[in-house]
Amino acid sequence: MYIKERVVVAMSGGVDSSVAAALLKEQGYEVIGITMCFNFPDSLRNKPACCSIQAIDDARKVAQQLGIKHYVLNMQKAFQEWVIKDFLKQYLSGNTPNPCVLCNQYIKFGELLKKALALDAKFLATGHYAKIEKKEKYFLKKAKDKNKDQSYFLYRLTQNQLKHILFPLGNYTKEEVRGLARRFKLAVADKKGSQDICFIPNADLAGFLKSQLGHDIRPGVILNHKGDILGQHKGIAFYTIGQRQGLGVAAGYPLYIAKLDSAKNQIIVGPRKEALKSEFLVENPHFITRLIKKKIVVWVKIRYNHKPVSAKVQPCVNKLRVIFRKPQFAITPGQAAVFYQRDKVLGGGVIEKIIR
Repeated sequence: MYIKERVVVAMSGGVDSSVAAALLKEQGYEVIGITMCFNFPDSLRNKPACCSIQAIDDARKVAQQLGIKHYVLNMQKAFQEWVIKDFLKQYLSGNTPNPCVLCNQYIKFGELLKKALALDAKFLATGHYAKIEKKEKYFLKKAKDKNKDQSYFLYRLTQNQLKHILFPLGNYTKEEVRGLARRFKLAVADKKGSQDICFIPNADLAGFLKSQLGHDIRPGVILNHKGDILGQHKGIAFYTIGQRQGLGVAAGYPLYIAKLDSAKNQIIVGPRKEALKSEFLVENPHFITRLIKKKIVVWVKIRYNHKPVSAKVQPCVNKLRVIFRKPQFAITPGQAAVFYQRDKVLGGGVIEKIIR
């Protein structure tokens, strides 16, 4: 068989990355599997799923089935520096971060891509549901399976990164990927997927934040927009914009978090309409092809499960002003605002401040 270029596949031990490796092997690539570990070489048995012995063993079994080399890579230092530190800082500031965006930017397609290229690989492949299209430039596009599309988490990719990336699952649905896993007779064919943040043990976000931030988390007051004290909160790190459950206050009608004021350590709540906003600022903007120089109208997602909504995006002194035609629920500082043109990702940035 004619051997194509060498490709490194990020293998998590799950179905998606395993099928990605199998497809590339079938297509004739020289495939090398790498499993990243974020708590290595300490004991892994009680660590999060992304670092567990089971995940490593599953990836190794698939590699053995496919007849490819497999390595485990210690990424603890880089992950702590680029992802965990920002994650904790954002929550302490009253923001709700999206760690997957930073992990993709700095870990998977930053540090791991460097390792792949150092191994003389031409490409790094992952099990992401997204597409890359090459014309005069490289474009990031939504996957065939719109319910699984992960282009939102990839908006910070650059031209130099995209030319070395493969997304083998972009033209498949999740159901089709399961079918491929069974056709390849992979050991993980029926393994359940995970929607949780990979480094949070037992999906206990509050417990993780408490263990990491300790005395930095301070209780404070819960107010309405008039300034009336309605109750006490346990620390703004434990709350997010739009939250309704777990407030411990009553007003005769449903209350939602409309604002988190970290400077005053206060939470402002009100009826749902008070959590509807239409205009906000985006910091640290990034565009995959070229920066915008004037106002454009695009489709915007303000969180992963948010249905894209039409909005005006206007440059504003190293930031962007985004104006929705219709107010949206729970625009949340710290989350990514990602801009689309049909199924093409233009770019995005981090939601910094709600204007109105």
